[in-house]
This record gives sequence, C-alpha cells and structure tokens, in this order.
Amino acid sequence: MQFQEFLLFVPVLLFSVIAHEYAHGYAALKQGDDTALSLGRLTWNPIKHIDPFMTVLLPLMLAIAHAPILGGAKPVPVDPRKYRELKKGDIIVSLAGVFTNLLVAIACVIGIAVFGLLGRFVPALDRTMGILQAMMIFGVQLNLILIAFNLIPIPPLDGSHVFKYLMPASWAYRYVQISRFGIIALLAVMYLAPNALNFWLDPAFKVSNVMVNVVDGTVLPSTAQWLPQ
Repeated sequence: MQFQEFLLFVPVLLFSVIAHEYAHGYAALKQGDDTALSLGRLTWNPIKHIDPFMTVLLPLMLAIAHAPILGGAKPVPVDPRKYRELKKGDIIVSLAGVFTNLLVAIACVIGIAVFGLLGRFVPALDRTMGILQAMMIFGVQLNLILIAFNLIPIPPLDGSHVFKYLMPASWAYRYVQISRFGIIALLAVMYLAPNALNFWLDPAFKVSNVMVNVVDGTVLPSTAQWLPQ
C-alpha cells in the first residue's frame, strides 16, 4: 500500500472500528448493561477508542509488510451479568459489531454511486469525488474483512461468543479462558499460518468485489489513481 493510499485508508479504518465498538456498547445498553455508558465509552470521540497496538501499531506493521491491513479499537467494556438474558444478550452484543460493519459497507456502496454522480454532473468536483470514492471502495473491502476477522472463533473475538454456545459447558469454560492469550494466538495465525487466514478472509474479498461491481459504472476515471495498482 502506497503512502497516499494509507492516508485515505486510515480515516476509514478509524471510523469503521469505532462504529464496531460503539455498536457493542449500544447493544449492551439495550440488553440492560450500562457499563460502557457509565465509563464514557458510549461515544463517537475517537480518542476514547484508540488502542496503541490494535488501532495504530498493528495496521502500520501490516501496511509495511504489504499484508491485508487489519486493526481494531479499544474494546468497549461490557458486563454480561447485567444482561436481562445472559445467552441472548451475549450473542446480540457480540454480533452487533459485525452487523454494524455490514451496514457501513452497504453505506459505502451507496456513497460510491452518489459521489460518482456528483463528479459527473459537477466536473469541478471530479478530483474531490474521486478521492471520496476511493475511500468508499476501501470502506467496502475493509468492513467486509472486519466482519470475517471478528468472526474467527478465537477468544475474545466476536465469533467465539457465539461458538462457545455450541459446546458442552465444560468445554466452553476452558475455551473462554483462551481469551487471555487471544492476541498471541491471532498473531501466531497471521504469521505462522497466513494461508489459513487468507482462506478465511477470501470470501470477504470476493463479496466486497461483488458489492463494488454493482456500482462500477459510477466510478470516476480520477478514482483509479488513489487505488492500489
């Protein structure tokens, strides 16, 4: 990824991971848990959500390594004991983030079309609309990748909160305990088994390409210079 592409990508990444975490906190509040709200984390203020490793260092390291860029925000704190129904609340709160990423991806597809039409009808805006279209294209792919990544069944990722309910209770207890080593396990998969990770993420790339192709006719010629060649 070139530096100019990275500069366009970062705001999209930041918004997407904050939307993901905000959704967790909002869903938890609706399920009876006000932990995120009381700690000031139910906010769109990016400073409250930035994690030095997940939000800054990890995306930078992956960009330097020319690997698919992943990242995350500081996890919003929740207390499942406050949910009105533990199992239902846990599943809803866990999937709220990936559902929000899906909505953001769909919004980005709409944005591609809108910015393309504006660029064609108002030629003076062509360059600006091209930049915004490139950001929206990044947004579609990024949010689909975030969905796939967060559904990896490695605790504490969102997928593990659903997967554990498919196990016997004794297995689930030990499975959840892995969460303390979750980051280490993820990094191990990323660097020791990249083909396995690519296999898991590949459907996300394919679906994002399909979504962008739906509005391909609205993409401006000036957009190409801001995208990977």
